Amino acid sequence: MRAPIRAHAWARPLSACRPDETIWLFDLDNTLHNASKGIFQAIDGRMRIGVAETLGVDMDEADRLRLKYWQRYGATMIGLQRHHGADPATFLKHAHDFDVPALLSAERGLASQLRRLPGYKLLLTNAPMDYAHRVLKALNLLPVFDGLWAIEHMQLQGRYRPKPSQALMKQALAVLKSQARDIVLVEDTLRNLKSARQLGMQTIHIYNAGTPFSALYHGRGPYVDQRINRIAQLVKNWPRP
Repeated sequence: MRAPIRAHAWARPLSACRPDETIWLFDLDNTLHNASKGIFQAIDGRMRIGVAETLGVDMDEADRLRLKYWQRYGATMIGLQRHHGADPATFLKHAHDFDVPALLSAERGLASQLRRLPGYKLLLTNAPMDYAHRVLKALNLLPVFDGLWAIEHMQLQGRYRPKPSQALMKQALAVLKSQARDIVLVEDTLRNLKSARQLGMQTIHIYNAGTPFSALYHGRGPYVDQRINRIAQLVKNWPRP
């Protein structure tokens, strides 16, 4: 796993982190914005078409395979690559080729809220880099982040290992060169939080009713340190140094 991409020209490099400084790992969809308001529908629709065209199947079979591979591997394109030899970059570009700003929905003042959290801020998303960059730019969040990790960077020994891969989280720890207790993962997806917590990271579950499976979660499990509804709530509750 490579070092994070710097979010912008003046972003602080990872090497500049102080000992014991908090490192924030933020998910993107349904964490920093409400993807269930329209973004996910656009991605799912584009993926359905992409699977159908790639494999020459009808739309119902394409949707079945889309969901099957997402549940099994954490990303549809991994199943397409492993079982059908599809090109990941081509599929991801097609799946995320839509007008992002028109579909975005996020809480007000998000950039100013995130700036109040002390520490190194890194985006960790199973989405492709181009899409993640467009979302952050539209939300005016690029200047807030120090680094970006997208699915293109989640390759270990030639295979994609996106969240919730335990191997990915171990590699992230190695690259970050930080104690697990100083790393905080902010996520809407419970299985991703579980992987991080098993390694000793702090975990924040941002509840979004549109997140698959997480909508059934109504308490704080053994691998969730905090459960919140908005980033502003996290900022309010986070202890100041």
